[in-house]
Amino acid sequence: MPNRYEMRDAIDRYKDAADRGAFQVKLGTEGYPPDLNTLVEGVDVGGKKVRFLRHIPVDPMTNKAEWGKRCMSDDPDSTSWCGSNVFDVFTQSTGTALDGTKYQDW
Repeated sequence: MPNRYEMRDAIDRYKDAADRGAFQVKLGTEGYPPDLNTLVEGVDVGGKKVRFLRHIPVDPMTNKAEWGKRCMSDDPDSTSWCGSNVFDVFTQSTGTALDGTKYQDW
């Protein structure tokens, strides 16, 4: 799922920039974006808007630009989001792959 990897890359670039002090982050986010829209809308870095995604990509499994999210504090296999930061994304599809694994587990 290249779209998922594109989003994970954007999350990592946001985190790297936050860790370098390029912009201030909200307390409790651990430097991760507070939501996916922040990656699209961007953040102010020295008076310039820096964006990490052009748009939220469509999930190829659901054909919607809607993704499950996990916080840094969520369990790796959690399907609920704590709401304070976006550490990871996953498909919301309930489908199963040919090898028997659930798409959500990819």
